[in-house]
Amino acid sequence: MSAWSFEEVYRDNVRFVWRQVRRLGVNESDVEDVCQLVFEVVHRQLPAFRGDAKVTTWLFAIVMRVVSDYRRSAYQRRRQDHDEETDIAIPAGQELDLERGQARALLDRLLAQLDDEKRATFILCELEGLEVKTVAEMMGCPVQTVYSRLRAARERLEASARRFRVTEKAS
Repeated sequence: MSAWSFEEVYRDNVRFVWRQVRRLGVNESDVEDVCQLVFEVVHRQLPAFRGDAKVTTWLFAIVMRVVSDYRRSAYQRRRQDHDEETDIAIPAGQELDLERGQARALLDRLLAQLDDEKRATFILCELEGLEVKTVAEMMGCPVQTVYSRLRAARERLEASARRFRVTEKAS
């Protein structure tokens, strides 16, 4: 039996789950729905959670599975095609919000070029600021694998960012 109540797990970790779902490539319009799916799984599995790992490690594994299922769904593919055709009007005077949104969209595009393991490793180490040892526990792999994935992710992101800058200057 779990030592944590669902309410405690939710309250203490909802922001962590939301960030991971968002950064793992879920469309902005679907983040809340995917988070809800994550917490549905948490609610079902919490009584069996023995505490062998940190709660965040256990949650991250659930997030990875739910996001993976989300990506594979036919609904998601149809939704993505529709979203690409939709223009969004930006209210006047919202330059800072627009710049932040553009920066986040660029980061999302760059992160989308990474495979799931490298993307998750980069997000946890660089964006969440977690230690490599903690990330290794969360990912269920050796510390050296985390270092290798992180190095490869950084190299790929740097190369992609350079290509983006060249493309922007040429436009």
